[in-house]
Amino acid sequence: MSEAVDKFPDFSWDTLPLYVHIRKQDAFSDEEAKFLSTFPLITLEKTTGMGTYGCTETGSIKAAEKIKGHNPNAKVLFYRNVIINYTFYSFDGELDDHDDWILKDVNGENAKALSQGFKLYDLSQSEVREWWINKALEVCDNPAIDGLFLDGNLKVLDKHYLTRIAKIPEEKKAEVVEGWHQMMSSIHEALDAKNKLQLANIVRARLDDSGVSCLQYFDGSYLEHFESTEKKGLEMEYLEKSIAAVQKAAQSGKIIALTLGLGEPSAKADYDDMREKADDLAKLKPRIEYCVGLFLIVAEKYSYLNIHDGYDVNCDRSGKCRSKVWLKHLAEYDRPLGEPLGPAEKRGENMYVRKFEHVKVKVNIKQKRAHLEWSDPSIKEDL
Repeated sequence: MSEAVDKFPDFSWDTLPLYVHIRKQDAFSDEEAKFLSTFPLITLEKTTGMGTYGCTETGSIKAAEKIKGHNPNAKVLFYRNVIINYTFYSFDGELDDHDDWILKDVNGENAKALSQGFKLYDLSQSEVREWWINKALEVCDNPAIDGLFLDGNLKVLDKHYLTRIAKIPEEKKAEVVEGWHQMMSSIHEALDAKNKLQLANIVRARLDDSGVSCLQYFDGSYLEHFESTEKKGLEMEYLEKSIAAVQKAAQSGKIIALTLGLGEPSAKADYDDMREKADDLAKLKPRIEYCVGLFLIVAEKYSYLNIHDGYDVNCDRSGKCRSKVWLKHLAEYDRPLGEPLGPAEKRGENMYVRKFEHVKVKVNIKQKRAHLEWSDPSIKEDL
């Protein structure tokens, strides 16, 4: 096995290969860490452990150490945003003396992102890129951290975000994009030399070539908004483009971490995926089967699925966890899968089919339904 593949997460077709993307401000309990350790690939989001340890980087390292205590083979990734200066890290204070490192809008004011008005890194400056890389490497040097999760790439590469939302000048945007490419090349080289994983939020149907060409910098892609587009009437076209992009990336040997949500997207969502109306899992069974079906028509070796109702597993003021699936293991996760018997086939305008050793998959993307015909008779009766 090559060194590049050796750093990859464990993978098996025996059952559904799973991924988890999570954030919790307090330290994970031993029960929670044990649950997380059952996943081969884990991303610890921004704010992880900062309520207990004061900052995300320390909270992430402590969580990773606890997870590794249960399963040393679990791959744990540290989260960093490439463009948004989230104020959840101890080293954020270093920017107080470097206001010139912050992007300015067309009026010369600090450009801002999201409802909280976070500042944006000026990636056109080599000093900013060097600072960002060094801070990421300091955390990734910890033996409990297996690599880096790089978020915010879409905000840099999107045709309009930096100019229309952050309101920076067009010429400055071009410089930031060029700086991003330089930074991604440098961090890729540095992490690769340390045999550390690099997973990015990069493949998205709204980008030119769906972002697939940018995978040259990373070991794989996390995916969100796989099904959705803001452009009404183009939902089917968008999903077909998403499927084709992920198939191409997965078939090239890249890691795929596909996240698919239960319930409805929350209007409160700002800096990550939040969900509502996911209380009754029994009623959500058709949606769960559709998520499994979508994953299976794109999955290759090193593809992993995360079915979630948001990444936030903090408790609300009443002490109730905001996630209804946290610490739950769906029945679908234990069903025998087996290796794929070939790639997915598209039949007609809306149907995809694929066969595995122990299940036949039919997915109708227009109806948003999947039929999973499992070879185990006891499972067939349950459908």
